[in-house]
Amino acid sequence: MNTLITRAQAVKSCRICADKFAATHTAHEPRPVAWFAPGARILIAGQAPGMKVHHSGKPFTDPSGDRLRDWMGVDEATFYDRSRVAILPMAFCFPGYDAKGSDLPPPKICAETWRADILSDLTDIRLTLLIGGYAQKWHLGTKTGVTETVASWRDHDADVFPLPHPSWRNTAWLKKNPWFEAELLPVLRARISEVLSE
Repeated sequence: MNTLITRAQAVKSCRICADKFAATHTAHEPRPVAWFAPGARILIAGQAPGMKVHHSGKPFTDPSGDRLRDWMGVDEATFYDRSRVAILPMAFCFPGYDAKGSDLPPPKICAETWRADILSDLTDIRLTLLIGGYAQKWHLGTKTGVTETVASWRDHDADVFPLPHPSWRNTAWLKKNPWFEAELLPVLRARISEVLSE
């Protein structure tokens, strides 16, 4: 059996954060969402599933997914084709909410346990989208904030695009930074179209 398929099965069975999640305000069970397969050419490195994804078991099944697909210029069928697009968040499970209802950060142990091995097996990746600060810091080693990292997108490898999170919470950010949609997104969409047609 292919190593990536075996790893995906192992991820889905992972329970190393069960006690941590049980102690959160949401007191939920782990539900790892593994979305990758051999042949994927685009890597979406995100943060962690939200509550809606925790329930659906499918990444980006929320308004942020609609916005991300629009940014990429792809339809749902392409986006969810694991042999074309791998979705590898910094944590595979919904981390939960704190007592104030705020998102908890992705547990570091998830990336420490799984990330390097899975990335080494995703040998066909041609383009990487780094969504949010956690993914950007892990992949780029940046110490800057998301705005500065995304604004310097031309300084990174041509096949790596740092992006803000497509959450509705970032609508104000998009209005304050019109260059993102005017300058970065056309280049991103063209590169995605090129990679998917190779």
